[in-house]
Amino acid sequence: MHPRNVEVQDALHRAGIDSSIVVLDSHARTAVLAAEQLGCEVAAIANSLVFLADDEPLLVMASGAARVDTDVIARAVGATAVRKADADQVRAATGQAIGGVAPTGHPAPLRTLVDEDLRAHDEVWAAGGTPDTVFPLTFDQLVALTGGTVTAVR
Repeated sequence: MHPRNVEVQDALHRAGIDSSIVVLDSHARTAVLAAEQLGCEVAAIANSLVFLADDEPLLVMASGAARVDTDVIARAVGATAVRKADADQVRAATGQAIGGVAPTGHPAPLRTLVDEDLRAHDEVWAAGGTPDTVFPLTFDQLVALTGGTVTAVR
């Protein structure tokens, strides 16, 4: 396994989450690609999106079916401005590359929002630290793992 996958797997175990990283047949840099390979709904993919809220990194765990509204996010966190982080900013905040950002395994904890729409799924899938890996968990486990605040994101 890649060192990023090991970091994520270790973080899952420390959190008491009995889940294992799954290596996909090919890269799944989008929720659609991941869902196709997993045979699940796109909405059950928990996309890890990094934004800058007043220039501070903010992780948003959004349903793969959601288009995140930055105005909604700004209101949720009390920020005056929210914008998508670029690739370098994502890597600096998470230690991981866009397309493979996991909800855990980062150099430091990130303020996190969790899309309330993910609650509709018994199982959600999140990236495992690289674009070709994922792992399953429940909505409640995702919230506990990230310490996130459940909110609307669109």
